[in-house]
Formats: sequence, structure tokens, C-alpha cells
Amino acid sequence: MQWDDLRFFLAVERAGTLSAAGSRLGVDATTVGRRVDRLAQSLGATLFEAGPQGHRLTEAGEQLLTHAEAVERAVLAATGDVGGESSRLAGTVRVSLPEGFATALVAPALPVFHAAHPGIALELASTHGFLNPSKREADIAIMLNRPTSGSLIVSKIGDYRLGLYASRSYVERHGMVTDRADLRGRTLIGYVPDLIFWDALRYLEEIDTALSATITSSSIAVQHAMTRAGVGLCVLHHFMAQDDLTLVPILPEIVITRTYWMVVHADLRRVARVAAVMDWLRSIAPRAVL
Repeated sequence: MQWDDLRFFLAVERAGTLSAAGSRLGVDATTVGRRVDRLAQSLGATLFEAGPQGHRLTEAGEQLLTHAEAVERAVLAATGDVGGESSRLAGTVRVSLPEGFATALVAPALPVFHAAHPGIALELASTHGFLNPSKREADIAIMLNRPTSGSLIVSKIGDYRLGLYASRSYVERHGMVTDRADLRGRTLIGYVPDLIFWDALRYLEEIDTALSATITSSSIAVQHAMTRAGVGLCVLHHFMAQDDLTLVPILPEIVITRTYWMVVHADLRRVARVAAVMDWLRSIAPRAVL
């Protein structure tokens, strides 16, 4: 058994398909399949079952996964210690984070970080779900739900608040909302129900279980733009909306509070470039507490 074959095995388990694993490794799907087959033959076991949803681990594959991850951790630690990677403020750091956090907090703060750490290449992944540090899909993840399993270090980096907003033009056309009952007759903007990946994003249900959005988008940036355009009312982050002069708060007594959690794999928390990004994210998070 060779470590490199285990690396291909882990890539397939994390990506779900041979082609996706190949994209991550920089090789074609045929090469990935050949390396995984070689590993399976050396162990005398079937490691994956291929189906419409991709490659899933067999029982033997599940048993190998624990050992393969342990080998990976040892290789990464050795590489860092011997090659100096653990103390070098250079290299790539991938961060998985919610779109609102990325747009309103991270992007404006990037020039200062890049000037201080020009050797660190940031990959900011704002997806419909999140990239899992446990599966090495990301180095750091900012999450709305606190994970409870995996070899992860989890820390709370801040609470943030949301409220209802509408454009000034909408209020001029339709009048100010007077109470919660009035909301039931208004056009509401929100997330596409089938694409809500965190229950924490179900804001309207928290205000009134009878409320549902009639204009939807999976993107909070698009929701913000639609609200500015006067389409309807929307729950927006205060840190995105309160300084937007085109918007006015609606029923300001309605306050929704959520929490941002920072998650990193235990093996990476002391790597200098990862630690630098974590410190930076902690420094900008308080701007969300409004």
C-alpha cells in the first residue's frame, strides 16, 4: 500500500465521483479510478460502490477511511515540521463562508489583510452549502450551526442581528407596515425553500408561521438588490442594510439573532497562514454585532 494511493482514495470519498476527485488532484478520472482499483486489489477488498449519486464507501472502505485520515494527518504534520510550512506566512488558505459575511464583512477588509500578508493566497468559497474542514474541502469554515462531530476546533466569533427592510420607494407606493398582521398582505422576499441549507435561514417562519416568500433567491446579495429595487420586504442583516440609504427598517421591534461559528480542522489550527486568516476573521467579525 502506498500513501499516494490513499490520497486518491480520500479524494474520491470527499468529492463523491472520480471526475470531481480528478479535478481536485489535477488528473483525469481514469487515473483516479486506476489508483483506487490498485489500492483495492492490494487490500483484497471493494472500497466503493458506484451508483447514480456517485461513489459511496463500502463497509471495508469505511474501515479504511479512519486509517487513511490518520496517515494523512501524519504526512501533513511531517511536511509542516520538516518543510517549515507550519511557520511560513505563505501559501493558499481556502475559507468556506456565508455569502452575507463574505460580501459585507470580508470583501471590504481584504485590502488591509492582503497588504499585511501578500504571500497568503485566499480562496473564498461562498456556496449553497458549506465546505467541510473534516473532509479537507476547506481549511476554515464560517458556519451558522455549530458542528458536533469530527476532529474540529470550533469557536464562536460573534452574534449578528437581522430585521425587516423595504425600499423607500416601496413604502411610498404601498405605505408603511403597521403591525405583524399587515405583513401577510405584503410581497415578501426570501430564500428558495428547497435550497435552504441551514434551518437558521428560515427567518420568515420565526416572525410568523403563516408567512412565506413569493419572490425568492438562493443569494442574499440578490435579495438585497431586489429589496432596493422595491420588489417587497426582506429580512436582511443589519450590517448589510442599516447604512443603505435606499432602505428603511420595517417593524424594528422584530429582531432576529444568529451566531457565526469558526471551524478549523485540529491539524491546521497551528499552521501559521491558517492562524493568520483565523485571527483576521475574528478581528472583522465584531462588525456584525449591531
